[in-house]
Amino acid sequence: MKETPGDNKPKISKDGDEDEEPGEEFGELLKFTLVGYLGGLGLGFLLDWLGYATSALGGFFVRTLSGEGDGIFEGVYSLRQRIRKAKFSMAQAYGWGKIVGVFAGGSIDLISRLLGVNIDGIEGFYIPYFYAMSDQIGANISGLVYLKRKKGEWGRALRAYIRHPVMMSSLLVLMLVPVALLVIRILGFSPTTQVYAAIETIAANICWVPPLVGWHSERRRRNG
Repeated sequence: MKETPGDNKPKISKDGDEDEEPGEEFGELLKFTLVGYLGGLGLGFLLDWLGYATSALGGFFVRTLSGEGDGIFEGVYSLRQRIRKAKFSMAQAYGWGKIVGVFAGGSIDLISRLLGVNIDGIEGFYIPYFYAMSDQIGANISGLVYLKRKKGEWGRALRAYIRHPVMMSSLLVLMLVPVALLVIRILGFSPTTQVYAAIETIAANICWVPPLVGWHSERRRRNG
């Protein structure tokens, strides 16, 4: 069946603006998460086997790969899109925001250790959160800034934000993960090996949820 001339035009939202373009490639971002998971877990097994189960430096690399590996690869994706001069989209804004937040986890870890915080105890529950979610925080902020630039004013940007499935799922993830981490530590879990540190960070790193929601929304828009 032939497409009519208006089939590929962006849909118009209720406030008179175009909706997000159908070409947003959130599906591209999903595959990067698995690479980070496998890299962090594999490095954890290797370091434990070599006798570095409690190495702070080793823990930094394990948690960075497990929690922020996807952010690094998504940043590379955004850079590739920029080099290709592809149209700037929410997916790219999301990727840029993630790479900006990648280094926060290690910085907070180092500062906490210098202050004498027991990283493996209950009081250190926030460490895996920032390793896993600092890039998500950056992505959420970057997405809001993208909407502000697109809509032209904060009021319309905020209305678009609360209607955008990726932004809202991202916000929900950011609020629920620290509560879950605290409960797990209270129940007695302690990441005393690199593998445990990787598993805890991977469990906290549900950054794949917003891109999955975006991918599903994108498919529905294309098929609808």
